[in-house]
Amino acid sequence: MTVHLITGAGSGIGAALTRRLHERGDEVVLLARDAGRARELAARHPGAVTLVGDLTQPGRLSWAFSKQQLPERVDTLVHVAGIVDLGRVADLPSGIWEQQLAVNLIAPAELTRLFLPMLRVSRGQVLFVNSGAGLRANPEWGAYAASKHGLKALADALRAEEAEHGVRVTSVFPGRTATPMQERVHQQEGADYDPARFIGPESVATTIITALDLPRDAQITDLSVRPGV
Repeated sequence: MTVHLITGAGSGIGAALTRRLHERGDEVVLLARDAGRARELAARHPGAVTLVGDLTQPGRLSWAFSKQQLPERVDTLVHVAGIVDLGRVADLPSGIWEQQLAVNLIAPAELTRLFLPMLRVSRGQVLFVNSGAGLRANPEWGAYAASKHGLKALADALRAEEAEHGVRVTSVFPGRTATPMQERVHQQEGADYDPARFIGPESVATTIITALDLPRDAQITDLSVRPGV
């Protein structure tokens, strides 16, 4: 049975992906920010394994995991969790930069480091759900885009480093997707939110599953997904 470790499973793309993998019989290990969230995820996905770790404090993840029973095997590590706060460079305080870099870049790097030994044994896959902002930075998106540009660099370096161990690395770059995060972005932009204008989370989940299920003679390295016509 394939074992998937997933962040951001509570809503949006992560929730859609978790549901699809769980329903088809794969084993899912879900990272929650606290014990209460872990109980919610376990109730929503009976049989799922939960781990608790706060991505806003990546330096404490190793300690947190040392107090918990980790899965014996991990085949895929899927980084979906992320946060966004918009603002001009002239206005954003350092704390906003630090929080977005911690959750969107440093935590994925640390989580990957901690589970790489298992991924090497399984010759598994790391998949980063990036963003269109990881390819292009627009006004007021500087901090978020910087974290996502960094995430692409992390994925590219990791792919080159882990090829000898048979670990595949994929970056998926969704355009605007109808998620609670997108609704928050519209609130920050002062714009009306119409989810029908954007990609559905299920469509991005389908893209991720396609990359994960690809036969081992190939890998999808970078994949952009944009709203349909």
